[in-house]
Amino acid sequence: MKKYIFGLSLLAMMSSVFSGCSDFFETESNRVIYDDENHLVDANDTIYSVTGILSKLQKIGDRTVLLGEARGDLVSVTDYTSADLREVANFEISDDNEYNKPSDYYAVINNCNYFIAKADTSFKNNRNDYIFRKEYAAVKAIRAWTYLQLVLAYGRVPLITEPILTLDDASKNYPMKDINGICDYFINEDNLLAWIDEEYPDYNALKGLSSKLFFVPVSLVLADLHLWHQDYEEAAYFYYYYIANRNGVNNYPVTTSCVEWMDDDFDSRVDSWTGTFSDVTSTNSEIISVLPSDSVRSEGTYFTLRDIFNTSSSNDFKASLVPSQGMIDLSASQDYLLYQKVGNSVQLTYAPDNLSDYRVGDLRLSRAWVTQENLISDDGDRYTYQYMNKYAISAIRTYRRTLVYMRLAEALNAAGYPKFAYHFLSTGVNNKILQDSIIPCYRADSAFLSIFSFPTTTYVLQDLFNGVSGNTMGLHNRGCGYTPSNQYYTMPMDTTITDSLALIRWQQEKVEDMLVDEEALEFAFEGYRYYDLMRVALRRNDPTYLAKKINARNGADEPSGITTDLNNVSNWYLHWKGQIGY
Repeated sequence: MKKYIFGLSLLAMMSSVFSGCSDFFETESNRVIYDDENHLVDANDTIYSVTGILSKLQKIGDRTVLLGEARGDLVSVTDYTSADLREVANFEISDDNEYNKPSDYYAVINNCNYFIAKADTSFKNNRNDYIFRKEYAAVKAIRAWTYLQLVLAYGRVPLITEPILTLDDASKNYPMKDINGICDYFINEDNLLAWIDEEYPDYNALKGLSSKLFFVPVSLVLADLHLWHQDYEEAAYFYYYYIANRNGVNNYPVTTSCVEWMDDDFDSRVDSWTGTFSDVTSTNSEIISVLPSDSVRSEGTYFTLRDIFNTSSSNDFKASLVPSQGMIDLSASQDYLLYQKVGNSVQLTYAPDNLSDYRVGDLRLSRAWVTQENLISDDGDRYTYQYMNKYAISAIRTYRRTLVYMRLAEALNAAGYPKFAYHFLSTGVNNKILQDSIIPCYRADSAFLSIFSFPTTTYVLQDLFNGVSGNTMGLHNRGCGYTPSNQYYTMPMDTTITDSLALIRWQQEKVEDMLVDEEALEFAFEGYRYYDLMRVALRRNDPTYLAKKINARNGADEPSGITTDLNNVSNWYLHWKGQIGY
């Protein structure tokens, strides 16, 4: 503890020196938590250092969601949105905007750099157990994940991999890296792969949650890095690696959580989907990792997303972000297919398009977004109630099960296997689907496809015609009913294209459009949307793709209010005082 306090005091004396050299470091008295020895060699050092990193992560949590969601096409600002958040949504972010603070990312990175530089991974305790290996792997993953969030926000950033502890350190010229450069460094030079099988640290419960939830899996960070680096087969491999090894055995099914109509009255719904956003304790939890926040303003880093998306007395019943008309239109454009057994026969019925309460089409929006108009508050004022089920707990999801499967499908499609990707949306995938429907389409690529195994005994496909509820289904089933029989949701086909490679390329774009829509339906308001659109625009080398999507957020016939030219790639990113940005 004395060494820990010494570190804080030393940084207090050095802070004024740093701030004059590189403004985006803004080194505060507690920006780097470290001791005065050459190495960290004590278990207490581990806890102090790692929990210090986690506390810094909290500061970028809400921002990560808002930069990824407010700039997308699924939400709109209101009359009550703060000036800073409105700037984000309109791509007019000033240097003093509260969401434009690169120093907060570098606070995490600098703490990680110190830990990585000083932790002795060969050190053992008196029981001959390694005391730093779990933390070392976790910190390397956090650093890579934080750098990825930083470069996605700013486009070009200084790559700093050693701790900044002296004036000379702060005065160096660090190399500027774009998204490809950051991904290339952490894929090829940082040796993340060597730590892929290390267990997470376990400090029991922190902030009411299992501490294991605060650490991002190395395999998923590697998968994301490869996805952004456009190494699609490698990305698919690492997403699959996580799925296959999550529970020590290949048993991590999609699950059949969904929102569905009970019968053809189209009045009552059954919902096993929204509960997945608050379940952080069950063995079948959807949530993989989170960034914690505080639900009380006086404690730590307050969780602002609840007040931004929800109405309550604390924000005078005024929501700052609401679903966009574009999101409402996309949801309503889906075709819901109800499967019913009537006696000994099967009845398939498409839901009508005249339902109220946003229940037309996909049902997920109507369950994630709960509203009630013309309520009366305690003081007699009328207001509109809004509640987002996705923010029922004070934690920000960084990864969840469905995200892994969706990004696996995206990577497989981009790698040239659109039918493989399509089956994740429609039927779900197990080895029978692989052998019967996927591998025959890609015989020349059987070596790559042989990597994947989803045993039929552990990945049981939902088959309502044969009374099998299963544990795996197509992801589109989550809000649109029994997709395998939906005549409006089929594998894209054009019989006029006779060249097999040309057909695959055509199918890739069509399936990618289906994936983009599914990502919106499943992940709306969670902070992924802007970056999903950016990834597709970069893959297609088409800036107009992103511009058209975002400019249609208010519906096809309504202006978006965005005056920034999004056909110019440099305008996709934040900039700060000429020191960081694209």
